[in-house]
Amino acid sequence: MGRPITETDRRAVRRHHAAGMSRNDIARKIKRSASTVSKIAAECDPPLTFNRAAEVATATAVRKADLDQRRTEMAHRLHDVAERELGKMTAPTLYWEWGGKDHTYAQKEQPEPTPADRRTMMATAGAALDRSLKLLPPKTDPGEQGRSVVGELMAGLARDYVARHGGPPPDADDDQAAADEP
Repeated sequence: MGRPITETDRRAVRRHHAAGMSRNDIARKIKRSASTVSKIAAECDPPLTFNRAAEVATATAVRKADLDQRRTEMAHRLHDVAERELGKMTAPTLYWEWGGKDHTYAQKEQPEPTPADRRTMMATAGAALDRSLKLLPPKTDPGEQGRSVVGELMAGLARDYVARHGGPPPDADDDQAAADEP
């Protein structure tokens, strides 16, 4: 059997409980077991409780709201990354190299990035947009939203083709017909 509960123990439990300490913190403070603190608390008139469900629920709700806000901000930042990468796809690009046995530096500005760089930019934009949509899904019908994004992308590519080649883009059916011809 453990040592007997003293009046000093009872006063300490009441005082620390009034200060808002948890049962386990009180037990550590007065060097008694948590079950002894619970027993002392139950013997008080009125009995002391360590039910912090309301505090925990409030703290959880606040934490959830903070995380929701951070998730929204992150989704917006990822959208910005996607837009920035897509903007680079048709912008003039400076290519440079440093090397050779004489350690020479050379640079050249191209009217737009190379196809390999454009693929990398598209992959980066796609990944950023995908992550953004996972963090903050659209509130409209997802199928409609997907069709809208694809439609806007196709329209932008068609405008880009017209700007660079001066004519309407070929239809997919025209490409297939040309491929079928001997």
